[in-house]
Formats: sequence, C-alpha cells, structure tokens
Amino acid sequence: MLSDGSPEHFASAPFAQFLTDLGARTPAPGGGAAAGAVGALGAALGRMVVSYSAGRKSLADHHELLDGAGPKLERARDLFLALAAEDAAAYAALNALQSKPADDPDRVANEPGAIEACLAAPRATLAAANDTLRLLEELCGRSNTHLRSDLAIAGVLAEAAATAAAWNVRVNLGLVDDDRARSLAEETERGVRSARDARERIEQACAGGNA
Repeated sequence: MLSDGSPEHFASAPFAQFLTDLGARTPAPGGGAAAGAVGALGAALGRMVVSYSAGRKSLADHHELLDGAGPKLERARDLFLALAAEDAAAYAALNALQSKPADDPDRVANEPGAIEACLAAPRATLAAANDTLRLLEELCGRSNTHLRSDLAIAGVLAEAAATAAAWNVRVNLGLVDDDRARSLAEETERGVRSARDARERIEQACAGGNA
C-alpha cells in the first residue's frame, strides 16, 4: 500500500498499484493524491514536448527556453509526486486523530497541526499546477508543432490538478476559523481562475497551430 506516506515509496510504486490503492476502501490515498498524480502526468507530458523540441534547428531562437524548461518540468513532476504522498499522509493522520474522542489528549494536541497539513498539501499542489501552466504556456509557439496536441493535453492535465487540489482546500475550510476560511477560499478561487485561463490560452494556441 501507499499509505506509508513516503514520497520515495509513492514515486517508486507501480502505477497499477497506485490505482488499486486509490480505489480501495481506505482513507488514503484519495482525491488529493490523485491531484498530485495528474499534475505529475501533465509535467511529464510537457517534458516530452521539450524532448522533441530541444536541439531542432528550426527552434534555435528558443534554445535557452527549451534547455531550461526540461529540468523545470522534471522538478515539477517530482514535486507533484511528493505532494501526492504528502496529501495522502496528511489525510491519513487527520483521519486517525478524528477517530478518537474529541477530548482525547492526543487529538487535542495534534489535530490543529494535522488540519494545517491537510490544507498545505493541496494549496501547494494548486500553486505548482499554476507554475507548470505558466511554463507550458511559454512553450506555445516555441516548441515542436507536431507535439501541439501533447502540449494541449499537458495543459489540460495541469489544470485538472489545480481544480482537484482546490476541492481539497474547500472541503477542509470548515475546520478553520471564519477569517482564515475566507482568506483561503479567495486564494483558492484566484488559483482556479488563473489555471483555467492559462489552460484556455494553451489550447487556443495549440488549436491554432501556434505550438
């Protein structure tokens, strides 16, 4: 199982095992881990676009961008996987605490931190998705046009990661005070709008043959 929450275990486990764990009747991995996995797929697909673009004579003017984009997308992929594991571990920990009586000393002491961890992972995933989308958008018109469908799909996947992560922020807002909930809600909706707008621009560019 992936429920040990280890980033190394999450990244090295077979994909089929992740899907089995995701579909099991266990609290984690769940939607937050799925968000990270989808983001990793988007970053990896963007990396493929760069792989087929770097070194092409027709793209010589974009050599610096392409050389930098590859490692950035690899780091994004690894970050998404780490956040997927972090989310799974955070939710498993909170679920375990909330199974105890409300006045249990362990729950009283550790629940606030567990709630913050359950908010931190999807917030970071949403931010990483927007960072990835900005990089993918930079590749529009500066990468191999034969890979434009892959670039568009990478954008769709990155936006899906952002949208999914936003749901995992929203679902936890009832666990914090009203002022913090409002602030987090506003931050989240800005992130979702930004991701949607970037994905739309990427798809438009790819549909127009400008990718």
